[in-house]
Amino acid sequence: MSRAVIALGANLGDRGSTLRAAAQAIAAVPGIRPVASSHEVESVALTLDGLDDSKPRYRNAVVVVDTDLAPHDLLDALHRIEDDHGRTREVRWGDRTLDLDVIAVDDLLIDTGTLTVPHPRAGERAFVLAPWLDADPDAVLPGAGRVADLLDGLGDDTERVDEPRLFDAVPGSGSAA
Repeated sequence: MSRAVIALGANLGDRGSTLRAAAQAIAAVPGIRPVASSHEVESVALTLDGLDDSKPRYRNAVVVVDTDLAPHDLLDALHRIEDDHGRTREVRWGDRTLDLDVIAVDDLLIDTGTLTVPHPRAGERAFVLAPWLDADPDAVLPGAGRVADLLDGLGDDTERVDEPRLFDAVPGSGSAA
């Protein structure tokens, strides 16, 4: 069994409902057991040209799961959940109904045409680090260091959303409140 960290994001539609539904869908995948989840945060949209406050704001969160799935199978399952929520992939880093990224799987280092773990830009993104730290205060980004230290060095420009943690409504998740 492996421990995986998954980042969730959305800036189109009912973002909060989408993230909560996606967390439930992740927890329902055979071979996945929910461990912990964050509260949601909001942030300015990040595009290929940088931050863009003319775009709809993103809602982000992180879930931590134990899984029997191989990393590529986990990614495939996440892509199916994105597709179920109307995700399209026309514009890189464009607006989206749902984005699910594998951030880390144990201490594995993977770099293939379809999956890079740890996620190559996770340590540069407060919208990943802040909710990850919320879900797991002892989190470490493999090859980069403690998530708390990375976030301190980067600065936290996210805004916490007053909603329950994503796994709070998932039976048997064990997620702390």
